[in-house]
Amino acid sequence: MKILALESSCDETAAAIVEDGRKVLSSVVASQVEEHKLYGGVVPEIASRRHCEAVVPVTKKALEDAGLQLSDVDAVAVTYAPGLIGALLVGVNFAKGLAMASHKPLVPVHHLRSHVAANYITSPELKPPFLGLVVSGGHTHIVQVKDYTDITVLGQTRDDAAGEAFDKAARAMGMPYPGGIELDKTAEGGNENAYSLPHPHVDGSPYDFSFSGLKTAVINVIHNAEQRGETLPVKDLAASYRKAVVDCLERNFVKAASDTDSTKLVIAGGVSANRLLRRRMESICQEHGWQFYRPELSLCGDNAAMVGSQAYYEFLAGHIAGPDLNARPEMPMQENSIS
Repeated sequence: MKILALESSCDETAAAIVEDGRKVLSSVVASQVEEHKLYGGVVPEIASRRHCEAVVPVTKKALEDAGLQLSDVDAVAVTYAPGLIGALLVGVNFAKGLAMASHKPLVPVHHLRSHVAANYITSPELKPPFLGLVVSGGHTHIVQVKDYTDITVLGQTRDDAAGEAFDKAARAMGMPYPGGIELDKTAEGGNENAYSLPHPHVDGSPYDFSFSGLKTAVINVIHNAEQRGETLPVKDLAASYRKAVVDCLERNFVKAASDTDSTKLVIAGGVSANRLLRRRMESICQEHGWQFYRPELSLCGDNAAMVGSQAYYEFLAGHIAGPDLNARPEMPMQENSIS
């Protein structure tokens, strides 16, 4: 089964053709990073306009690269939640038009489920059940993936997401957007034990996260140094901060794995590209004898190939939308409703 998938939840306009949920026939991404760098972050109105400009060209390119016509695909899939509402609406409305014009089924896909599905492309042997850590700029979840469309959220952030915490701290350190990537690169050359930073936890909810206090702590370090006229060792501070965030992610994820007797662990989302997180999770899984999966770097960020992968399983589960499908800026990962 060949699915034409579209992604426009934030600042990447993407299209891909995926066969049977595992084989990528084409994948095209139009990034807006350079433009949003001017503002230090994503400007929703600009992102929506750029999606309008890019959605047709990337779709044509995806079909062309796969050597297919629209009539050759079996379904059209689109990210419809969660994300920036204006950005989502571009993809959703375009996908609805394509599906109606070509008389193809329309498959709605949850953005975070897609991130998990990126691992099905990288590791075709991977099958549920498994325990997942989904970490991105807007979300941090620990999930039990019982089946491809049967997902339970065990824990999530109570405030900032891990990616957001990285981006905001990086900006305070004077790094350009996207900050999390720059902080990760900078941290590679630093002393991660140079600063003692807090490791927040949520009382009574061992799988939930809280990063706002940690973010505030590093900003206070920066401000105090500025007030004293001191030059900060940015590499050391970046390394110490990265370690603190990854410590929190690892602590909760490993506890959840132990408590649920999980032996198959998966990370996903933009922050799954973080060098330290990948190294630490690989090491701890080896130590416990657990299987460890992570997406290849090109699939960590937003793309349509992961949407096409998850769409295959949503289609098999009967999750088909009509012309009344609407975008949703927020939606629980475990919800199967397409209203």
